[in-house]
Amino acid sequence: MAELMVRDGTWTFDGEVIRIVPGSERGVHKLRRYLGEFTVPLAAVAKIAYEPARKGGRLRLRLRDGADPLLQATGGSLPDDASPYQLAVDPGRVDVAEYFVDAVRQALTLEQIPDGPTDRYLLPGPPVPLTAAGVDGIATFDGERVHIEWRWNTSETKRQWGPRDFTLTGLEAVEWQAPSGLESGYLRFRLYGAAEQPAPDRDPNSLELWGFKKESGTTALLAAAVAVRLPHPSAGLPQARTAGTLAAAPATEAPAALAPPADNAPASNAPTGNTPAGAAPVATTPAATASGAADDHDALLRRLRELGELRRDGILTEEEFTATKAAVLARFHTAG
Repeated sequence: MAELMVRDGTWTFDGEVIRIVPGSERGVHKLRRYLGEFTVPLAAVAKIAYEPARKGGRLRLRLRDGADPLLQATGGSLPDDASPYQLAVDPGRVDVAEYFVDAVRQALTLEQIPDGPTDRYLLPGPPVPLTAAGVDGIATFDGERVHIEWRWNTSETKRQWGPRDFTLTGLEAVEWQAPSGLESGYLRFRLYGAAEQPAPDRDPNSLELWGFKKESGTTALLAAAVAVRLPHPSAGLPQARTAGTLAAAPATEAPAALAPPADNAPASNAPTGNTPAGAAPVATTPAATASGAADDHDALLRRLRELGELRRDGILTEEEFTATKAAVLARFHTAG
């Protein structure tokens, strides 16, 4: 057992997991405090290092690429003081920090943990439900659906789309970017079929972020909570999800273009939910309009996601997962 207790927080290693508890000091970043206590399995660790400084130093934990949904969703853009994988070490605890590093490194060597990327998330992500506030809107996520309500100061372009609702089956990815200088950050929900990526202040699928601390970091946590419930980017399933996109996701969740409503749209055609008034109707085909085909594709996509979760949780072996996935994909292409 190795334990390092400092003002910035407490890290404990029992040979299998690293338990991370943020400090309660005022200077501890809000994202770390909102994230709270969590554990990192040894299998998710790539490296650990202690960096000495004039007064104390810093402990840094680097995870394997793709292991943590928070790092995946934020794309490595978390500010240093917001990262839960860094710990400021007090001058009197340097020896303990070095011992902690040695203990983790020895375990990594003994267990022969690779430092390369993973094809599944090894951390569970933040618990839900979650609510996160941006500059121009408030997003909530209950584990299955994202809902956005706009604030009074949102742009007219986004306001005309009305409140937004996204289900997991309609989402291709979630993206988070911290603001930099005069450039706004964003929390963006990328939908299937929506190739256009407007600026955050005009994108009805995004919350605009001005100051990271002002948003309290909860936007990054919400992004991670959504990301962990989507197929892992390296899981080898994007072709299956893409093939069923148009039939599986409601048309209102995957607009062909983010065109604002027409100024002369009749009042009776005012937008409700995700459908903008005046938007051109999506062309339909017998395959797209057949409810049976849509239901089949939707069920198969859900099955693929469930299989990935069963493998991630250790319920299915790699061989069982591969065989079952092949059977599901065969049904998918037959249904299509």
